[in-house]
Amino acid sequence: MTDFITLLPTLLIAALALIMFGLGLSLTVGDFRRLLGHPKAVVLALALQALALPALCYGLIVLLDVPPVFAIGLMLLAASPGGVSANLFSHLFGGNVAMNISLTAINTLLSIVTLPLIANFAIASFSQSGQVVPMQTAKVMEVIGIVLVPVAIGMAVKRVAPGFAARTDKPMKIFSMTVLAALALIAFAKEWDALTGSFATVGLAVVLFNAASLGLGYYVPRIAGLDKPNAVAIGYEIGIHNSTLAIFVAVSVLGDFQLMVPAAIYSISMYVLATAFGVLVLRRHGAGVKVVVASS
Repeated sequence: MTDFITLLPTLLIAALALIMFGLGLSLTVGDFRRLLGHPKAVVLALALQALALPALCYGLIVLLDVPPVFAIGLMLLAASPGGVSANLFSHLFGGNVAMNISLTAINTLLSIVTLPLIANFAIASFSQSGQVVPMQTAKVMEVIGIVLVPVAIGMAVKRVAPGFAARTDKPMKIFSMTVLAALALIAFAKEWDALTGSFATVGLAVVLFNAASLGLGYYVPRIAGLDKPNAVAIGYEIGIHNSTLAIFVAVSVLGDFQLMVPAAIYSISMYVLATAFGVLVLRRHGAGVKVVVASS
């Protein structure tokens, strides 16, 4: 069991890379070229990520009187870029996956600067401990590699073997759903003690932040006049954060396991809320239900 836990991070990275390869099988270079026609969507998504979410998170912390250690952990989560799972959820629920992948890459690069700034602001605001979060360039580049390299390989396979890509699309979706369920169960098992001991204190803030992020990410673009695929893409990009990066900063950089509790709770709640969000959006707009049914 100990060996499995030691290997778990590597296994998860491999699984996520395979998921991204599957997404690449459904994309072409033209999908990314079309992003040049949506500058409004890109700018809006980046503004929501870098400005609106940290402000929203700070407001929830003050409103709910979250203890300082968990407040810093929650701000770390808000400062983290979109997670790899955002691309998958967007794919399953009719979003513009090319938009997601591009935003994940851009947000992850920007987080080299924005994450330390927001994290250090949170530390100064809530604890005055004097700790400083440096730029996480190596970790950020690792995330970009997990996102972009497998997608590029999948797109290359589709280009040279379109028949294989078409045959593999549905099995990869089924595999992706299985991985999502497995990730939720693994996270739940790994963080059981921390979750049960701290949920009453910070759980509500985490769940409200997750739900508000998804709603903000979807409805603001819709109000701004964007079409549904781009709004869904932005909703998941803004609503699903890279909790692994937040946990890494909390444990490896700041050396405090309590700081990772909000991200640990989030790593479970996001699967439930992201699925509920997708189903709610699909039912409200009466489209894309067959995609989810075919994937289950």
